[in-house]
Amino acid sequence: MQIKLATWNINSVRLRIDQVLRFLKEESPDVLGLQEIKCETHLFPKEPFINAGYKYIEVDGMKGYHGAATVSKLSLKRLDTKFCPLGHSRHVSTLVSNKNLSFEFHNFYIPAGGDIADPKENEKFKHKLDFIENMRTYFSMRYKKMPSPQVLVGDFNIAPHENDVWNHKQLLKVVSHTPIEVSILKDLQKAHNFIDCSRALYNDEDKLFSWWSYRGRNPLESNRGRRLDHIWVSSDLKNAVESSGKQGHIIHTPCRIWAPKPSDHVPITQILNLS
Repeated sequence: MQIKLATWNINSVRLRIDQVLRFLKEESPDVLGLQEIKCETHLFPKEPFINAGYKYIEVDGMKGYHGAATVSKLSLKRLDTKFCPLGHSRHVSTLVSNKNLSFEFHNFYIPAGGDIADPKENEKFKHKLDFIENMRTYFSMRYKKMPSPQVLVGDFNIAPHENDVWNHKQLLKVVSHTPIEVSILKDLQKAHNFIDCSRALYNDEDKLFSWWSYRGRNPLESNRGRRLDHIWVSSDLKNAVESSGKQGHIIHTPCRIWAPKPSDHVPITQILNLS
């Protein structure tokens, strides 16, 4: 049996609902985590998802900014988790269940952090680091209390590997690829022995991007991207990821130029091979 997971910073779910529905029709993931939905919880467009076969929906939204939503063909049960120090709508935690497997699916939109990589000078950067530290604390304790299968997805707003950015040296002082961010993300990864699916399945030499700025006229031609979006699994799902091979982990690059107004991020899918 296989379960297909997906994540996508959609940058306004209502504006790009047709693109999301197209993606669901073409790729048919079992569970999709959306970030930056940019709408209040009660305004999330549930009906199109239900009509597309995704009747289980959990939303954490706020007016105009941020927001996350998880839609699923499989049963979802909302988990009570708090990560954001400022109370923003930036995560949805759920228990996903079917007859063969239950696992926690944590859908995150980690703060971008502003432009200055110094928590003393930049409150937005401090907020980002505090958010990730709250995640680290939670998953460290979660591992001790209940080492159950865990999946983390979302826009982490950090490109940790030198080949997760178009130019490692040039971006070392740019927020999203600074050493302090990379270090704290590694600490989070160690907290629950998480597997970064992209780097587990691809070579370190491979350039992997999931985001391209709106400033570029031809983003895929210039290819000045960053891998800001992630799917991580706990070590008890490692075999389920590795046995799917590279073909089980896809960064859907063509979505970046879907007309007329695409998100600046593209979706990522991961197959869990449970056979």
